[in-house]
Amino acid sequence: MDTIFALASARGKAGVAVIRLSGPSAHWAVAQFCALPPVRQAALRRLVWNGEVLDEALVLLFAEGASFTGEPSAELQLHGSSAVVTSVLRVLSGLEGLRLAEAGEFTRRALENGRLDLAQVEGLADLIDAETEAQRRQAMRVFSGALGRRVEAWRLDLVRAAALIEATIDFADEDVPVDVTPEVRALIEKLLAALRTELAGAKAAERVRDGFEVAIVGLPNAGKSTLLNALAGREAAITSEVAGTTRDVIEVRMDISGLSVTLLDTAGLRESSDVVERIGVERGLARARAADLRVFLQTAPDEVMMLEPEMDDIVVLGKADTTGGVDRAVSGKTGVGIDRLVGEIAERLEARAASAGLLIRERQRIAMQRAVLGLEAALDRLKLATVMPELVAADLRISLRALEMMVGRIDVENLLDEIFSSFCIGK
Repeated sequence: MDTIFALASARGKAGVAVIRLSGPSAHWAVAQFCALPPVRQAALRRLVWNGEVLDEALVLLFAEGASFTGEPSAELQLHGSSAVVTSVLRVLSGLEGLRLAEAGEFTRRALENGRLDLAQVEGLADLIDAETEAQRRQAMRVFSGALGRRVEAWRLDLVRAAALIEATIDFADEDVPVDVTPEVRALIEKLLAALRTELAGAKAAERVRDGFEVAIVGLPNAGKSTLLNALAGREAAITSEVAGTTRDVIEVRMDISGLSVTLLDTAGLRESSDVVERIGVERGLARARAADLRVFLQTAPDEVMMLEPEMDDIVVLGKADTTGGVDRAVSGKTGVGIDRLVGEIAERLEARAASAGLLIRERQRIAMQRAVLGLEAALDRLKLATVMPELVAADLRISLRALEMMVGRIDVENLLDEIFSSFCIGK
C-alpha cells in the first residue's frame, strides 16, 4: 500500500501548518529529514534535506493501530509559511513509495481499518462543516460513535431473533422442546419501539444539520422586508413604501440561540394581475408552507390572509412605531418587540431541536425505515395461526441488512466515493 501525505491545515499564510503522513513508509519518510522521536512524544526537530535546513518543526509519530488511520502515521507541524510548506511537500513527493493523498483518503483508510464506522465518517464531515453550536454538538455525538454503538446493540438483538427462527427451520423435522415464538416476538417488539423512537427524532436532527427555515408572511407593505433586516441586523432586503416591492423569496442565514436558521422574506400575499408578482406570491406561498415555522406579520388584528397560521406559528402586529403600545407589536424601524420575537423563534425551534435523534442523514433515515418495515412484516407473520419461519427469517434478514448499511458494513462503495469527495485532501 502507498504511503500518502497532504497538508492537513488550511492553505495560505498561518502561524502553523500541519503535514500528515500515513502508510507503511511514513516513519521512514520523516527519518529522511531528521532523527525520529519516540512514538507519541512530540519533539522539536530541524528538517534537513541535502544539507539545507528547510524548517524547525514539531514532529509526532504514531504507531500502527494507534493512529487516526490505523496505520503508521506522522505529523510535521511547520511554520505556516507557504514557502516552507511547498519545500517540504516537494521533497515528500520525490520520495519512493509516497504520493499525495486524494480527497478524504485519510478518513477512508480509517474506515477501512476499522477505526471509524460510516456513521462516524458522516459525523466527522458534519463536524467540519458545523457553523452553529447545535450543529457541532449533534455532529460530535455521531462522530464519537453514539449511533454506531446504538446500531450494534440493535443488531445483536436482531441476530438473536434471527438465530432463534433459523433454529426452527434447521430442526423442523425434529422435536424442538421450546417454542421460540414468544421470545422472538418480544425481541422484535423491543426493537420496533427503539427504532420508531429514533425515527421520530430524525426530522429534527436533519433540520439541526441543514438549518431551520422561518418564513415571514404577510400582506403587501406590511413591513416584512424591514422586519427581516431588523432580525438579520443588516440591509438584506430592499424596503419601500410601494406595495409589492419584494417579488421573489429573499433568504438570510443567521444563528439564533446556537441553531442555524434561514429567514425567508416572501412576497406580499394578495391576488394580482401582474404576472411577475403572481409568480412571486406563488413561490412565497410554497416556501412558507414548507417552512419549519412562520411569522405572520399583520397590519390589523382581524386581518385575513391567503395562508392561515398553524398551531406553533407566531403572529405579531407590524409597524409598532405607528400602532403604539399594542401587545405583540413589533417594529423593524425602531426595534420595538424584536428581541421578544427572536426569543419566541428561538424557544419554538429549541423545542424541536431537543427531540433530535442521531439520524443526521437522509440515507440513515431511509435505512432505518427499511429496518422497521422488515420488523413489522416479521411481527405480522408471527401473529398468524400458522407461522412460516422461512418468511419471518427473510424479513429479519432485510432488517439486519438495513441496519448494517447504516454503519457501512455492506454495500456502500458508491456512497463512500460521494462522502469522501466532500473532504479536503488532508482529511
